Amino acid sequence: MVASTPASAIYKGDVSAGKTKAATCAACHGADGNSLVPMYPSLAGQSANYIAKQLHDFKSGDRNDPVMAGMVAALSEEDMHDLAAFFAVQAPKAGTGEGSDLGKKLYFSGDAAKGITACIACHGVNGKGMQQAGFPAIAGQSKDYLKKQLATFRDGSRANDNNGIMRNIAIKLSDADIEEVTQYMSSLK
Repeated sequence: MVASTPASAIYKGDVSAGKTKAATCAACHGADGNSLVPMYPSLAGQSANYIAKQLHDFKSGDRNDPVMAGMVAALSEEDMHDLAAFFAVQAPKAGTGEGSDLGKKLYFSGDAAKGITACIACHGVNGKGMQQAGFPAIAGQSKDYLKKQLATFRDGSRANDNNGIMRNIAIKLSDADIEEVTQYMSSLK
């Protein structure tokens, strides 16, 4: 369906303009949005709405990162939507992690005894997220990046999640839980 629909009908931004503007993003996120550096997220195939929200949050300070704050400082609303549209139409790479049976169980079932909701509820069976609900795709992300994000949600230094959803889950995760679930998530294709 997307292949037969003009990008302008789906995204607020201009994909072609976003490609030009994305040149400054390539060092960390890859020319096509597939990061080669494990500490940075891959943006390819991510929801345009989610990417635009993150850029807005970096610019406003709702999401704190000194590097990204500098990168987004001069971006206009149009720039953010153009970048989001460009990265949204890029093909994401498959996960390269080794997987984890314990992580898979936590991802699909959560842990009722600890009050941990299953990751599948928001991120889907294959980690593709739920675009309309604003839940990001996590498939194709590195274990390092995923661990960092869960840790920052857990310690509260990242607080730009809607209604505190991720903070309320992450605070219940042990270091071992994070290790196992990120090992599994990083294997999602």
